[in-house]
Amino acid sequence: MKGRKGKLIVIDGGDGSGKTVQSQLLRNYLERNVYKVKYYDFPRYYSSFHGRIVGRFLAGEFGKLDDVSPYLASLAYALDRAGAKDEMDAWLAQGNIILSNRYATSSMAHQGARLPEASRKEFVSWIDELEYKVHKIPREDVVIYLYVPWKIGLELTKKKGLRGYIGGGQDIAEKDVHHRQEAEAMYVSLAKSRKNWVKIDCVEEGTILPKDIIHEKILAALKSKKII
Repeated sequence: MKGRKGKLIVIDGGDGSGKTVQSQLLRNYLERNVYKVKYYDFPRYYSSFHGRIVGRFLAGEFGKLDDVSPYLASLAYALDRAGAKDEMDAWLAQGNIILSNRYATSSMAHQGARLPEASRKEFVSWIDELEYKVHKIPREDVVIYLYVPWKIGLELTKKKGLRGYIGGGQDIAEKDVHHRQEAEAMYVSLAKSRKNWVKIDCVEEGTILPKDIIHEKILAALKSKKII
């Protein structure tokens, strides 16, 4: 975006990786340190028309996960973000920070994971064109990828509270073990190939690290990238 002065930070990762917890810790830190922060939690299941469509998809209303093309599913996610574009652009133009829990990067990983490996690179390019060139949402400055092995993420997801958008329990992606494995492979691949991604290892010796330790790792990464 021409004239952009602010920074867009994305927190991303597989299901059960602690994205919401770390997003809130980072938001609190930034606000304590006098940064002006606008927080987004995508998809916006309750406040956006297209976010509600995503919620219905994840609740299984349109069939099983593989019944809906990842290309078609991605349109609802993308339109939800596109609805926030003008507000995001204005905030960044003022030199402020946007913190986003999930973003277009999530569609690259989760929806790309549903395709054969040979088709994934083309799909990621399609998402890039759709989100950043057609809808013109702001491109993120950094993606903090919270790496939690999928098996541990599966157990952590089971401990989550009830989600209104699916009526409780796990959504159709969260309870699909094969999808978790493939999504992890996509995230790891993206983190290796994209310069603005930082992989944060959240597990040591098979145990999830304390949230404050993970938070400190995130702060160190953001300072190293000169984001804060």
